[in-house]
Amino acid sequence: MHITRILAVRHGETEWNRDTRIQGHTDIPLNARGRRQAELLAQALRDEPIAAFYASDLSRALETAQAVARTRDQSVATHTGLRERCFGRFEGQTWAELEARWPEDALSWRKRVPDFAPTGGESLLQLRERVVATVEALASRHPGEQVMLVAHGGVLDILYRAATRLELQAPRSWDLSNTAVNRLLWSPEGLSLVGWADTAHLQDGSLDETTA
Repeated sequence: MHITRILAVRHGETEWNRDTRIQGHTDIPLNARGRRQAELLAQALRDEPIAAFYASDLSRALETAQAVARTRDQSVATHTGLRERCFGRFEGQTWAELEARWPEDALSWRKRVPDFAPTGGESLLQLRERVVATVEALASRHPGEQVMLVAHGGVLDILYRAATRLELQAPRSWDLSNTAVNRLLWSPEGLSLVGWADTAHLQDGSLDETTA
């Protein structure tokens, strides 16, 4: 059986993460803390064999991937299929602002209605179709190898659900931390989960308020 090991990682922190603003396709760069998280991730993965690096083309994901790839003189290939969910008019808003401006839409989002799409954005059904197809296509290029995918919280959420066979509307009980290491396997039969939300590299005291 042709199995590909996947290191799936969410990008480092951004200022909009700190402000709890919805980013979606808006291209927000890493902040100082996010860049430090990426550096610590690179150190933690220095002995991991990684055949190829793939990232969303949004700078927060690409910069995170590049921090790891440059430690071994490898390049990062970008793919728009790894982008965060497009949130349309929701982008740039906080949750409180959403509830105040568009309460019915905010409720549909909170309830994870699968076919609900914010004006100008994607539904969860569209996101799942895009993400799963992209990851399957990339993983199928590397049987017997390990690859790294750097993407976004919504993308990682879809991958967890696909690997554990959970429905889109199932309540989330798993972490989607910035630069956490998540391990998956892909075969022609689909994705399976190996390990999730490893943040040991962030617990060494190197991330204090001076890096924020």
